[in-house]
Amino acid sequence: MKARITVTLKNGVLDPQGKAIEHALSGLGFEGVDEVRQGKMIELSLADTDKTVAEARVKEMCEKLLANTVIENYAIEMVE
Repeated sequence: MKARITVTLKNGVLDPQGKAIEHALSGLGFEGVDEVRQGKMIELSLADTDKTVAEARVKEMCEKLLANTVIENYAIEMVE
């Protein structure tokens, strides 16, 4: 079983890397991009076979290490 975790900055948190991407896109001629927010995707291969147990473990991993929940949101997608 695999888990995909998408981690993004919460709204209101400054995103300098997103702003740099936005300016670079504009410089390359891609107009009409109003705001860029960047994040990260983490994929885990898990030995668990029970989806509920695996998702609970991944949530705990996110809360303890994979996401800074003060400034970041995360979403978990379980893939069998």
